[in-house]
Amino acid sequence: MKPDRNHSVTRRLGGVLLGLALAAAANAADPPKKPAVPPKPEKDELFIDTVNVSVVNVDVYVTDSKGNPVPKLTKGDFEIFENGKPVEITNFYAVEGGKAIPTEGEAPPLVAVTPGVPAAALPQLTVPEDQRLRLVIYVDNFNLQPFNRNRVMRDLRAFLGQHLGRQDQAMLVTYDRELHVRVPFTSDASLIATRLVELEKISAQGVHGASERRDALQKIQDSRSVGEAESYARTYAQSQTNDAEFTLDGIKDIVNSLAGLPGRKAIVYVSDGLQMMVGQDVYYAVHAKYGEQTTALTEGMQYDMSRRFRELTAQANANRVTFYTIDAAGLRTFSSTDASVQGPGPTAPGSAQLIDSMQIQNLQSTLQTLAEDTGGQVIMNTNSFTLGLEKMARDFGSYYSLGYTPPHYGDGRYYKIDVRLKKKNKEMKLRHREGYRDKSTESRMTDGTLAALKFTFEDNPLGITVELGEMQPRDDGFFLVPVIVRIPIGKLVLVPRESGNEAKLRLFVSAIDSGGNTSDVQQVPIPISVPRDKLAEAVNKQYVYTVTLLMRGGDQRVAVGVRDDIAAQASFVSRGVRVGR
Repeated sequence: MKPDRNHSVTRRLGGVLLGLALAAAANAADPPKKPAVPPKPEKDELFIDTVNVSVVNVDVYVTDSKGNPVPKLTKGDFEIFENGKPVEITNFYAVEGGKAIPTEGEAPPLVAVTPGVPAAALPQLTVPEDQRLRLVIYVDNFNLQPFNRNRVMRDLRAFLGQHLGRQDQAMLVTYDRELHVRVPFTSDASLIATRLVELEKISAQGVHGASERRDALQKIQDSRSVGEAESYARTYAQSQTNDAEFTLDGIKDIVNSLAGLPGRKAIVYVSDGLQMMVGQDVYYAVHAKYGEQTTALTEGMQYDMSRRFRELTAQANANRVTFYTIDAAGLRTFSSTDASVQGPGPTAPGSAQLIDSMQIQNLQSTLQTLAEDTGGQVIMNTNSFTLGLEKMARDFGSYYSLGYTPPHYGDGRYYKIDVRLKKKNKEMKLRHREGYRDKSTESRMTDGTLAALKFTFEDNPLGITVELGEMQPRDDGFFLVPVIVRIPIGKLVLVPRESGNEAKLRLFVSAIDSGGNTSDVQQVPIPISVPRDKLAEAVNKQYVYTVTLLMRGGDQRVAVGVRDDIAAQASFVSRGVRVGR
């Protein structure tokens, strides 16, 4: 076999120092001291044209005028348009009441027979991996008031206990100025329910934002000049914009981390809302007092966050993530009518109520945007969330998944999706994500490697195995950790060439420490050459590739992705390791 030339790359990120000293081995079960075939001249490098094909899955929710799911629709009832052009539906999957509905001419799912085990005792795994639900409960503690949050928690516990299926997985995260994973993905609803109870004892920080707003409005009312009032509004808007930027970064991190996971992904986002036009109501308070003397309304336009929200929903759509948002504030009341916080208020008649109304609409518009642009639903203007959660559960249990193969691959562009019913019916409403980004192979492999790293997710059609070799301490306190990747040659596509049979692989690797510090995903090409007279023997052996990581001591996790570029097939695995003592 022909080993790859040695490489050496060292990169330090956060708490992880990832150094790659890369060496290939031969076609034996264990790496020999010498390669089976000497390296060939660079002119004989492997160049093979490959055709990459991807399938875009679009989850479609069809409801009648009362919001009930519409059943018994078929592939022939739908049509899909990408950027306004019709595309052929190649894949169709229907679920009603939590059960998959076989399409016409489709055989029922097969169940493997295990000798000595009654058929009734065998697990009935009927949900394909690309249709499995992974649900993230995202509690935005930084933008929640304690009473509002705890009221939602009670209804969420009941929802999960009743509607989280055996093959579904849920994860609980909170944002408290930084992300905290409270419960990693699990099918145990009771575990998440227990953590939700514990969350009620943790401080929610939304009271600080409400207090800052009241102070800004009071200072504006007490101001003695236009400039003074405008400075108060500007200070408030800048502070809130900074907080909003960090909040959106937290949500985006979760969306990106889900990218490499297969299946349907949904985020239930619990918050009192985020401002789309930050400080809009406070700037209006300046205008209400000083009228034509101020340009406050124009200045306030610079704190428009709509572009950031569009970027977030586009990223969610690219990763097949749907938002279900909950306005935990429920039935809101105008703060200007609350005697406990009443002050002089703006001088214009009725302006206090208008300012409060602007704030409410501003906060709720972001929750609506996240849900509507990704095909989800928003729950707001209610103090009881049970009904809204029931509607959400219908989406999880009754939907249509339509797939099509686009005429392009990996160009990085964003494409609009429009799904319609061939026979128009005004009583029926369709919801689905608005579009997707056509990711490159490198992006898909990076996403999959990071998913394996963070969620211990595995998808291994190539049958690779990952082992950790003997660690070598260094004088600087770091360790050299060999990661041995074994790749069954019989699983690869080998192309006949004059010099032998060749495969074209790429290896992707990353590591994460106990503090959540993650290295960049590193990519290494692995060309493999098998002499013709050794092919029959080689298909029963493994190709061994060693990656040496330079790592800190402590608990770490390493993820490896391997892609057969000719077969367009990839595997992702991860392993935990205790570095040092």
